[in-house]
Amino acid sequence: MKLHYSLILAATLLALPACERKQTTTEKVKDKVNDALDQRPAEKFQDAAEDTKDAVKDASKEIKDAVKDTTE
Repeated sequence: MKLHYSLILAATLLALPACERKQTTTEKVKDKVNDALDQRPAEKFQDAAEDTKDAVKDASKEIKDAVKDTTE
């Protein structure tokens, strides 16, 4: 049962990046400059979202590895 929940969680985490909005090159540059200068709107929330995004990526990698290890 624990593996079942892990597989559902892994599938959900893998599907989330597909929902991401695509930015233009100009928007990316502007965001990077504002990020470097800590001038983005709601900077603390932006930083928290970035930290969460990184944590989810790390967790999904760990889940993939765990699933791979259990299926071998």
